[in-house]
Amino acid sequence: MKKNIEFNYHHAKHYKVQKQSKKTLWISLLLTTVFALLELFGGIFSGSLALVSDSFHMISDVIALIFSMIAIYYASKKPTEKYTYGYLRVEIIAAFLNGLALVVIAIGIIYEAIKRVINPQEINFTLMITIAIIGLIINIILTFVLMNSLKHEDNLNIKSALWHFLGDLLNSVGVIITGFLVKYTGIVLLDPIISAVISIVIMTGGIKIIKKSLNILMEAVPEELNADNIRKSILEVENIENIHEFHLWSISEGLTSLSFHVILKEYKGVDDYSIIKKISDMLKEKYGIEHVTIQIENPEINIHEDEI
Repeated sequence: MKKNIEFNYHHAKHYKVQKQSKKTLWISLLLTTVFALLELFGGIFSGSLALVSDSFHMISDVIALIFSMIAIYYASKKPTEKYTYGYLRVEIIAAFLNGLALVVIAIGIIYEAIKRVINPQEINFTLMITIAIIGLIINIILTFVLMNSLKHEDNLNIKSALWHFLGDLLNSVGVIITGFLVKYTGIVLLDPIISAVISIVIMTGGIKIIKKSLNILMEAVPEELNADNIRKSILEVENIENIHEFHLWSISEGLTSLSFHVILKEYKGVDDYSIIKKISDMLKEKYGIEHVTIQIENPEINIHEDEI
């Protein structure tokens, strides 16, 4: 009788070296820090809530980018005896905190908008529009920089930063529109109302980032993969009777792992390693899963009451 053989055919690196993402985050951090301070003081002196809310959102971007920089640094560190999977989960934790920051800030802006509706304030149109236009230009540049980075490297922190800057871009547009509407209609209430609407859009992006990062932290099946289809494909491989102990998860975005046990139809004269190679090659070619751990079992030795 054959003994159980546990075989990891494809070896995945449990770390990421993302030079493009790191460069992108440094550029974003520098531009965002400078403009956040400019916008904050401009919003205070102009009396525009839309401008102040956007500055707080930009400050949250600075904090989020710092988290992302720390995450990329740790993600590049190789596994240790204690952290055998490396530090890749740090970038997912950072993404979760970034998404949470988006939601919290959006709620804060909505709260402030309600207060402004109750107690309207005068706005300095010229100062408000000038800073808003500068902000719009900076946010357009940063959005393109982040989108270009994602074309080269897939990184959830860059995606969360992109959501931050898309929110900022919308906010800048909203501030400009608000400024002109307030100037030519005299309706000061438009400032907090538009701020609240933009905040809802920002909150939506934050919720999406939180959901995706939580799925990875909970080791859920990646959204782009279907566990049932993968099971069926494995069972279609020659001489596979059944599979169980099936686990499909992501360590970090783009790094999928799969492990399962295999029961064969016929054991006599079968080369276990060739079976494992066939399954591994199929999973890599059809689903892009490279980190696969397969254990072949003999039911006469390994008895399972319930097979999944």
